[in-house]
Amino acid sequence: MKQVDMYLHKKVLVLGLAKSGVGAALLLHKLGAFVTVNDYKPLSENPEARDLLEQGVTVICGEHPLELLEEGFELIVKNPGIPYHNPMVQKAMELNIPIITEVELAYQVSEAPFIGITGTNGKTTTTTLVFEMLKVGNQSPLIAGNIGTVASEVAQAAKEFNQIVIELSSFQLMGTPTFRPKIAILTNIYDAHLDYHGTRLEYAKAKANITKNQTSEDYFIVNSEQEEVMEIAAKSKAQIVPFSVKRELVQGVCVKDGWILFNGERIMKVADIVLPGAHNLENVLSAIAAAKLTGVSNEAIYQVLNTFKGVKHRLQFIDEIDGRLFYNDSKATNILATKKALMAFEKPTILLAGGLDRGNEFDELIPSFKNVKAIITFGQTAPKLERVAKEAGIKIIQRVDNVEKAAICAFPLSVPGDVILLSPACASWDQYKTFEERGDIFVETVHKLK
Repeated sequence: MKQVDMYLHKKVLVLGLAKSGVGAALLLHKLGAFVTVNDYKPLSENPEARDLLEQGVTVICGEHPLELLEEGFELIVKNPGIPYHNPMVQKAMELNIPIITEVELAYQVSEAPFIGITGTNGKTTTTTLVFEMLKVGNQSPLIAGNIGTVASEVAQAAKEFNQIVIELSSFQLMGTPTFRPKIAILTNIYDAHLDYHGTRLEYAKAKANITKNQTSEDYFIVNSEQEEVMEIAAKSKAQIVPFSVKRELVQGVCVKDGWILFNGERIMKVADIVLPGAHNLENVLSAIAAAKLTGVSNEAIYQVLNTFKGVKHRLQFIDEIDGRLFYNDSKATNILATKKALMAFEKPTILLAGGLDRGNEFDELIPSFKNVKAIITFGQTAPKLERVAKEAGIKIIQRVDNVEKAAICAFPLSVPGDVILLSPACASWDQYKTFEERGDIFVETVHKLK
């Protein structure tokens, strides 16, 4: 860890806990800052806050009092999930208090370079693929962010010979004034988190932060099939590395005659990739670009892609029970992710979907219902999903209370050869703390069914 002194005796407010807030508070405390933690959850229900209190950190829980900002804080480290229209954050901006996220803090203390991955869909799969390729290729990678350990914890342990592979959300990237990854990947941009950002333009701006501090010594891997992404790339100072599954590219990563090419060099046959879903080919191409740029051999890349079957909660194959194939795609928290999941299967499918209502409708799903023979809904969006299922001509539509009951209900509606797919198209927060919890319950129920 770099021995930085920029936080010594500095008064810092950590706003919001969860894992990243705890990590930030402990690191700042270690760096000699005067740390105050403010979390909305009451102290009696907040074991993380109590642990910090025991370690000498000032803790204020149960509310976000605006008067707290009158205590002369020089910096705020904000939990990414707290929106900028939050009254506390608004007041801080009026007072011109700098606001960063924990990723920025991790970058400032890290001895290792970063490979940052962002985008609407494919972040987790791409991050995992890059990490696995670098690991098999003996590049000493560490994994951080939404998919792994908290970035500030990873950064403290990282050495110069390591590379930190980090999945980054738009929320995290909004608080990164100096963060500069050696390699950045932007998988794609679609409508998402508009309740947080307000507009798609603001959402795209947040994603663009991944390359804003890059220089000509860095690399920016981009989806060349998206005009919006290429507009961001045009403003980047990094070396642009495009990828495309549809067009042949002289420079970058593409597919030609059934082979994946990097700068014209044959890497491996597409047919040898075992990861399901046509949409995952984009993730594969961007991961190959990052691996090749770090010196990973074609043999190591082949070994990963010939064995890697997917990440947990992302089109994760669970089991086969009496000929029925169960897949957990709980990380499909938006419509596009569920569309891509449905496109991955040609077999008759029973879809389990529903969750938090963010105000959108689901008509975009209708063209993807071609192989859906039944839909089982749950959560706040159940009525909306049932409406589009009826319009699509799906004859079997059932509503249940939760994911567990959906899995149980699906089995008698299926026959051997069917796919039973949890792909909610919605966030989980109406019923579950995280999409991981939702997926774990589904997996556990499938195992009980067996």
